[in-house]
Amino acid sequence: MELHFTGVIIAFITFLIIGLCHPLVIKMEYYTGTKYWWTFLVVGLISICCAFVVEDVIISSMLGVIGASLLWGIGELFSQKKRVKKGWFPMNPKRVHEYVDIHEDESLCPVHREPNHPASYKH
Repeated sequence: MELHFTGVIIAFITFLIIGLCHPLVIKMEYYTGTKYWWTFLVVGLISICCAFVVEDVIISSMLGVIGASLLWGIGELFSQKKRVKKGWFPMNPKRVHEYVDIHEDESLCPVHREPNHPASYKH
């Protein structure tokens, strides 16, 4: 019986990448807020584009997972800001003024807005 390790290797790499992105989002929000969200976008898109042209299955999978995780991280970065406002994570004392517009009852979903909620966007 021949064993094939490709799937297990990809699963392990995926687990590590997702595990590393979680503290990355927390640290990035703490030190810089959400103003550099676009770095997740740029690096995520570059990673996904590179995944299309890399022939090796494991490396291509790794690049795809990195790209998808970073793109997902954009929403998590904005949700992290709300988690900090709710008191679930420590707030950077140098950036207290950035949390004024967030209502404690606001949904963590970055795109969810209740129509009559005080934290809703005004257009």
